[in-house]
Amino acid sequence: MKNSPEGLAGYRRGVERIHGTWRAFLDKRAERLEQQRRHGVAAERVAENILEDLFTQVLDWPLADLNNQVGYADLLLSSLGIKYLIIEVKRPGALAWNRRAVDRALDQALRYAAEQKVLRIAVSDGCMLYAADIKGGGLRDRVFVSLESKEPPERLWWLSLHGIYRMRVDTRGAALDLLSRREGPVSAETPPTDDALLHPKYKVPARCFAHVGDAGNTASWKLPYRTADDSPDAKRLPKAIQAILSNYRGTKVSGVPEKDIPDVLVRLAQAAMSLGRMPHQSGNTAAVYVQLEAVLRQLGRLDEVLGA
Repeated sequence: MKNSPEGLAGYRRGVERIHGTWRAFLDKRAERLEQQRRHGVAAERVAENILEDLFTQVLDWPLADLNNQVGYADLLLSSLGIKYLIIEVKRPGALAWNRRAVDRALDQALRYAAEQKVLRIAVSDGCMLYAADIKGGGLRDRVFVSLESKEPPERLWWLSLHGIYRMRVDTRGAALDLLSRREGPVSAETPPTDDALLHPKYKVPARCFAHVGDAGNTASWKLPYRTADDSPDAKRLPKAIQAILSNYRGTKVSGVPEKDIPDVLVRLAQAAMSLGRMPHQSGNTAAVYVQLEAVLRQLGRLDEVLGA
């Protein structure tokens, strides 16, 4: 596949390292989580320690490149002064089985990334790890792994020192998911916080917009298309699509840079797919979705939607 890293010597070494260290990582992780099994809860610091083991032992990051509490960011990975990844960390079990908690953590990470001009974010609770690139005014899946997996997750290489700066084209298996609930103690749900930034008009966070210029500036949030519970908004979605397609190839569309429009259209089409509105899903779909499919085919981006 084009842009596949498999031909790189650095990729092969990285994958060998993941395979060679994964068993020891799982054993050490189990030791760190012993207090959760003993007391029913573990502190956020335990998850931070698990991630430190992951990035410095399974992956190839020097310990000196892991930075704690830079600004409001729990963990920042940098190399030679370049900031590569901000990670929002929650206590063990707080995210793995709770989509609302994951969404809140992503909102936080997006704001911190905007403040520090970082182009990649991740969230983790020591049980799961999800990372995404900030691209085209939204998030593009980069890596999703269960940190409980018995099989070494080779896709972790995309978060390694030599993989983090490369664009991942084939994102199969990278979409955010929830883990199957296991037996045993699970951390209580992280209580909602009242500091979530909401749009003053629509009363939803940044993730509900198809394009976000700056996660800390609501004026830059354009094209609302999801509800507060992160499900596609059936009323606003076609309006968001039409707002772009009616002015397609304009310099800017509702404040959205032209270079970001293909990513925005993919984002909107993926939401339409989840509602079953795309032409191949329904013989009686609205014209706006037919037009959307045609434009995506023209842009060479339709496969990203059909394979979602």
